[in-house]
Amino acid sequence: MSNSLNSRLLVVRDLKKYFPVRRGFFQKIIGWIKAVDGVDVTIDKGKTLALVGESGCGKSTVGRLILRLMDADSGQIRFCDRDISNIDQKEMLPLRRQIQIVFQDPFGSLNPRMTIGQSIEEGLKIVGIRSYYKRKDRINQLLSMVGIIPSASDRYPHEFSGGQRQRIGIARALSVEPTLIVCDEPVSALDVSIQAQVINLLKGLQRELGLSYLFIAHDLNVVGYISDTVAVMYLGQIMEYANTEELFDNPLHPYTLALFSAIPSVDRDKRKDQWSLKGEAPSAFNFPPGCKFQGRCPMVEAECKKDEIGFFEAAEGHLVRCWKVK
Repeated sequence: MSNSLNSRLLVVRDLKKYFPVRRGFFQKIIGWIKAVDGVDVTIDKGKTLALVGESGCGKSTVGRLILRLMDADSGQIRFCDRDISNIDQKEMLPLRRQIQIVFQDPFGSLNPRMTIGQSIEEGLKIVGIRSYYKRKDRINQLLSMVGIIPSASDRYPHEFSGGQRQRIGIARALSVEPTLIVCDEPVSALDVSIQAQVINLLKGLQRELGLSYLFIAHDLNVVGYISDTVAVMYLGQIMEYANTEELFDNPLHPYTLALFSAIPSVDRDKRKDQWSLKGEAPSAFNFPPGCKFQGRCPMVEAECKKDEIGFFEAAEGHLVRCWKVK
């Protein structure tokens, strides 16, 4: 994780979110789903952290906790050197301009009864631009920045393709001039050719505006292209954390290796060395003691089934939740 305190935009420490499991007539709590179980991440100014893992591992929950769309059970979230973990929604309101989100479903995130110009204009009103003509000029500018012709501002969401709608969603997020954008699988619903265009747009905007991203994804090819740092998540915990180049050159955790093996390859030698996951993921509210990955790990040993496994530093800044790397 970053050594420069001045460069840090977001610091998350020991973040936890458990959901109760209830049964019976009186809805008695019989267990807890540990959706986020002690997550630590850092995002530097102008950089991208990718949070990667299978569906259901807790990635999107982490994003919503950082956005304060839901409250964490414990842990600390520091944004711009301010603890925002427990502030109320009234105190959070001014900060919502600085932290925005781009959703996975570009159509579902836009109001079908509003033109795209009206959707973007809402953010401009929040910023305090009172003049209609200044808002109109800003809408045109934002649309141009994301590759949409300004004359399209009077059209409705259903008149655009999926890639165009995602560009509109990005323009809407930019309307309040944020410093951090949570990208919640922003390209997973798009065609591969369109994915590349949107990713290049995000990178270009980052260079131009100095934006920071929390990029939530499950596609390592996309992650390798856009991110500076990668956190690999499994069942609510970070399994491996390193800068992108280090992680792609030297993946160490068995789960990370399995994710890389799942990437299609025409190279026969790579196919021979593929890791395959065994067994099934444990019950989400009844984890066995020890490593959460033990039930699917091809390298599991008795040591893995004793106590919870902490992080070991394999190299500078390369953290792995596996005792075999120590």
